[in-house]
Amino acid sequence: MTTVQIPVDRAPAQAGGASPKVVARTGLYALMAANVAVVTYFFGQSGFGTNALILMGRVTGLYGTLVMAFQFILVARLPWFDRRLGMDRLTTWHRWTGFTLLWLLLSHAVFITLGHAQLADLPPVTELVDLATTVEGVLRAVVALFLIIVIGGVSARYARRRMAYETWHFIHFYAYVAVVLAFTHQIAAGSTFNTSEPATAYWWGLWTFALGSVVVGRFGLPLYRNLRHQLRVAAVVPEADNVVSIYITGRDLHRMPARAGQFFLWRFLTRDRWYKANPFSLSAAPDGRSLRLTAKAAGEGSASLRYLKVGTRVFAEGPYGAFTAMHRTKPNAVLVAGGVGVTPIRALLEELHGHAVVLYRVRDPRDAVLLNELRHLALVRGAVLHLLTGPSAAPTPRGPLLAPHSLAAMVPDIRDRDVFVCGPPAMTDAVMTSLRELKVPKQQVHAERFSMAG
Repeated sequence: MTTVQIPVDRAPAQAGGASPKVVARTGLYALMAANVAVVTYFFGQSGFGTNALILMGRVTGLYGTLVMAFQFILVARLPWFDRRLGMDRLTTWHRWTGFTLLWLLLSHAVFITLGHAQLADLPPVTELVDLATTVEGVLRAVVALFLIIVIGGVSARYARRRMAYETWHFIHFYAYVAVVLAFTHQIAAGSTFNTSEPATAYWWGLWTFALGSVVVGRFGLPLYRNLRHQLRVAAVVPEADNVVSIYITGRDLHRMPARAGQFFLWRFLTRDRWYKANPFSLSAAPDGRSLRLTAKAAGEGSASLRYLKVGTRVFAEGPYGAFTAMHRTKPNAVLVAGGVGVTPIRALLEELHGHAVVLYRVRDPRDAVLLNELRHLALVRGAVLHLLTGPSAAPTPRGPLLAPHSLAAMVPDIRDRDVFVCGPPAMTDAVMTSLRELKVPKQQVHAERFSMAG
């Protein structure tokens, strides 16, 4: 264990009020609730009919369409929401609402088919075929449902872990096809859509906003920023045998709205890498002149970064993430890093005010990336740096290295600090469990998953 400490005056506490996460989360809930109310109103105006099964089919179809639009807003990467909630949280919500969407649309198909089969006194399969071949828009809806089932299947945890990211991402593009097919079905066959001019205007407005958010957030804004900043590789610096830092320069970088702790999706525009986007955190606080990322060779793509040539054009999407000082609630902080997850922690240490304790967990001291920089920053900032080495389960007088008693011994006032955690999932989960046992308030805990950070 290495400890460096110089006393420093504590930074003043931030002003009170609702946290950015609470404000953004409340905004999303309010947006969803308002749309549910509007859809319910237009549904009531369109009439309920006499068949209970068809009624249930219409209800599940309407709310399924609303959830589908909400899905696109969650992954539109709108900066205001992303800075306050983070891509990790938004992506998790997208995943779970995706399964909700799947069940709603399946229920819609089943109830509508059974209801019409009951009215026509026909077997359900026969009625489904009849609807698909005689009613405009139904066949498109069947194809859309099939695509959504496929997308839902590959998004299940078991399938996702066994599939290359590029394959999974390509299959997800079919969601846009499903949306077009489902919306044209709604236009052709949706009685609530056509019940009045305000209802029609509402649905068109909802989908214009949802798809427009995707176009702006995922395509328009990245394209604008890259055309403006003209990013290029300025230097490639090996940090260790399997770790390299890439320095990026460009025009007007002082106007790039990046903060320490955030990450970009980086594309290096070479013949063999231009189509690969990899998430790497900034490993130094933005200074308005350059950006730096530090990557460990975890695969063929990241291993090839050390061979990039100076002057290589870069296309960067971002900055993304809520792992920033914007979310601090206390004047002092604890920064917990594991492995190459230290990169956003190192950047945060450079930007944070107030007293900080850094816990850097590695299996072997040789794995401690950027350790000299951390030691220098600790001296300059008056922080305390603990380098924790050895197996996670290695016995100590206070239990495992990141167990509750160990954390409390290293940081006695941990309940009065913000805690920032970034590292491999197992380590992050262990720290989060320890923090819960120590009763650190939830609003003071900020975690970034290693998969998005490094």
